[in-house]
Amino acid sequence: MTAGKIDALLALKSDGRLLVGRDRIRLLEAVAEHGSITRAAKATGFSYKTAWEAVDAINNLLPTPAFITRTGGRAGGNAAITDEGRRLIATFHRLESRLAALSSLIAEDGLDGLSETLLWTVGVRISARNMFQTEITGVQRWPVDVEVSLKVSESVCLCAIVTNSAVEELDLRPGRRVLALVKASFVHVHAPDAVPPEARNRFPGIIAARTDAEVNSEIQLDIGNGKTITAVVPRRLVDAAGFAEGDAAVATFDPDHVILAGD
Repeated sequence: MTAGKIDALLALKSDGRLLVGRDRIRLLEAVAEHGSITRAAKATGFSYKTAWEAVDAINNLLPTPAFITRTGGRAGGNAAITDEGRRLIATFHRLESRLAALSSLIAEDGLDGLSETLLWTVGVRISARNMFQTEITGVQRWPVDVEVSLKVSESVCLCAIVTNSAVEELDLRPGRRVLALVKASFVHVHAPDAVPPEARNRFPGIIAARTDAEVNSEIQLDIGNGKTITAVVPRRLVDAAGFAEGDAAVATFDPDHVILAGD
């Protein structure tokens, strides 16, 4: 390799979990500048929907929200950055500067002797829409599977059911932090008075957004403390329930539909 510039892309992690990359940092900075998700999305080249998904993802993965938001349709979407968001930006740029210095050394000395596995994880994309950084609060073993209790925030907890082998492989134990993932298609949305009594994971909240397609509808439920849950459900069920933005609703999902990931 001839000497030149290497653009090293930083993926910032928290407790070993992917948190944010350069694009989302640009979005954070644009929100701080414009005070609006809509204007920040235009300034950074995000679609309005992608920008809101990025906002939800960042808030779900941080201990406290980076954004304080208020939905207002495609013409609205006011937002303000918090102290946590400012710390995230500063930390990211500080680390990126150090990585840039390291990349310059690599450009000068070459990559001979470096394992490619050290370089491939410059970015990760996960298909599951709902991702939460959690702390394990309990592990109950049964003969076939294991029930894992997880704390998302001080007021939000969830339950996952995994195999005994997964407990060993991921070293699942109280106090350990893991990433909990739930596909949006696994999440059900109910009226507050129509929640099935057998539902284990129940998250009451307010519908922040509803997006309809021909067959399915996407519901984003604000469950408080800067956390959201996204559900993709048949539109006929959403129409039958009459769900609209601002309505109270309850999101549920089965414990065996929770995927746990650890470093």
